[in-house]
Amino acid sequence: MQLGFKSDLIDYSDIQDFNDLYDYELVFIALHGFEGENGELQARLDKMNIIFTGSKSSACSNTWNKNLCKTILNENSINTPNSILLNNLKNCSNNPFDCFEKKFGYKPNLFMKPCEDGSSIDIFKISNDEDYKKAKLNCLNLEREFIFEESIEGREFTVTIIGNKCYPVIEIKTQNDFYDYDAKYISDDTILDQAKLSDNELNIINDIALRAFHALKCSGWARVDIIQDINGNFNVIEINTVPGMTSHSCVPKSASFMGLSYQDVIKEILSNV
Repeated sequence: MQLGFKSDLIDYSDIQDFNDLYDYELVFIALHGFEGENGELQARLDKMNIIFTGSKSSACSNTWNKNLCKTILNENSINTPNSILLNNLKNCSNNPFDCFEKKFGYKPNLFMKPCEDGSSIDIFKISNDEDYKKAKLNCLNLEREFIFEESIEGREFTVTIIGNKCYPVIEIKTQNDFYDYDAKYISDDTILDQAKLSDNELNIINDIALRAFHALKCSGWARVDIIQDINGNFNVIEINTVPGMTSHSCVPKSASFMGLSYQDVIKEILSNV
């Protein structure tokens, strides 16, 4: 209402029946997890001829599956950490460190990540076989595909894109081992600073973010997560087509560095439907 729109908040327990959405001109998607990010919701809204915020179904599918996302990034010569794919870790006898070494010729520390999930759920940083065993014990669901991605030490950044415009780059600083669920949503110790980068570095990171955004066929808005290694190279970690919009979230924080309020950000997203 503050922006002059008549709006309702609808909280779905599932995404099976959307008939009541025919009463609305536009849907602002703020639904996280596979329900809001894997492309199924977007495909159904398209079929219903309902306008919605954010990327179309294909882009959501491309970014939701981490292995597919990295494949597309590699095909477009966009740096992303090396990774391998393993299926159903509950019954998998393959050792990820050995598999990684066999494919790439070296054995680094790894991140264990489910191919399809969000909010850093079931992501573990593993340095040896004992870490891997502990990760499997603490994992919520082993019976799905996982990627094992090279752990790159360096500075972590995120770039908000609305329309085709990059907003101020954020550097993420956390006391945790990495930017995990606790650091994203719970901890008050996580720091989201405006990145201190040279003009050349800013040009490079924004160019990489936009290239990734377009390679994955994103539109409207998204957030591109990037890590800079110790040699200064930028690597895309993932692209989020439905970024968080809480008080702990990066998109409103990035916009605040431009003097934009939360309501201003909503207006910009709506203007780029």
